[in-house]
Amino acid sequence: MGRARIAVAGAGLMGHAIAQLFASAGHPVAVYDPDPAALASLRPRVGAILELLDLDHGAIDRIAPTADLAAAVVDAVFVFEAVAERLEVKQSLFEALDRLAPPQAILASNTSAIPIGAIAARVRDRARVLGAHFWNPPYAVRLVEVVQAEATRPELVARTIELLHAAGMSPVHVRRDIPGFIGNRLQHALKREAIALVADGVCDAETLDRVVREGFGARLAVLGPLEQSDLVGLGLTLDIHRVLMPHLDRTPVAHPYLEAKVAAGELGMTQGAGFRRWTAAEAAAVRDRFRAFQVAQAKAAAKRPRAT
Repeated sequence: MGRARIAVAGAGLMGHAIAQLFASAGHPVAVYDPDPAALASLRPRVGAILELLDLDHGAIDRIAPTADLAAAVVDAVFVFEAVAERLEVKQSLFEALDRLAPPQAILASNTSAIPIGAIAARVRDRARVLGAHFWNPPYAVRLVEVVQAEATRPELVARTIELLHAAGMSPVHVRRDIPGFIGNRLQHALKREAIALVADGVCDAETLDRVVREGFGARLAVLGPLEQSDLVGLGLTLDIHRVLMPHLDRTPVAHPYLEAKVAAGELGMTQGAGFRRWTAAEAAAVRDRFRAFQVAQAKAAAKRPRAT
């Protein structure tokens, strides 16, 4: 794909990294944000990613920050939204994008869980709206879920996948517009069972995390759950399911244990307590461990050849 003009709406946590991704792939990128502080820090934050990955700093020159949404999208071929994960905020933005962006521009939301059809509720031409769910941080996690809503034209999904693939990402096609798409449904199904096990006194939070990290989690990067089932045989998988499925948690709403934690102000590491107690040193050690992993993943991804 040629050098398409990209617009990113939102210069925050995800927006600046999405801008870096496309700028490094050679695309001119306009980044809109109404917050002057976010715009002022945009290029330094992009520069930090480039420094981390040993990438060409010339990418910064292809990024144009602006507080004018109309100017950002006036000649865009693709617009990627990366604003707050609140339906009203996204609906208002897409309503504006529908007016301001060229009629042929593809409008993509980076929502983690909100159905694309709901986000596009105020858009006149809903056929050009789709999801492009990047994972944080995009420079370390190559997967992007490209979500086809009921009204989305299939050829626009294909064009978005082509763009992302050429930029070095690993896009997948989500064929139904459901809350949470694929990744977050799987992730939060695991979290529901994890919370229930701790709430029921089966184990403490530290033990549960060790079981995931040092058990099946260690193979997930190279062997997906259905690959693993085919590997060991579906007969064994069926035998396990016949025993296990009746006993899995079926709480249809947020688990009361989680609700109680939040109500008590036990919000996680920053408060010193969440599912477990945290000292400042313990929290720093986890952050450092995760940061080192992200850096290693990002550098490995940066060395992979981009599609042409």
